[in-house]
Amino acid sequence: MRGIFFEEDDARAAALVLQRGGFTAEVVRERLAGEDDDEDHPWAVVTDAPEIQLEMLVETYDGWLDAEDESPGPIGGPTGSMLPLPDAPKRIKRPD
Repeated sequence: MRGIFFEEDDARAAALVLQRGGFTAEVVRERLAGEDDDEDHPWAVVTDAPEIQLEMLVETYDGWLDAEDESPGPIGGPTGSMLPLPDAPKRIKRPD
């Protein structure tokens, strides 16, 4: 589970709260597609804390949740699964 924050101080404060609660929490720089400037990248807190606890922290610090297992994969389906493909071309018109 990851919490995304715009400010480094907010991410570090959220990580500290989680660590004091006995959870692991790591602050990393999150790279979003289309962001070229390193200063514009948000900060992510990667943790094993329960979702509800991280959700309360992202609400407090104006961030958002990013559930890693629900993110779409490179083909558009959930990570690790392939979308079903047809076996043959689909005929749209009837043969004459």
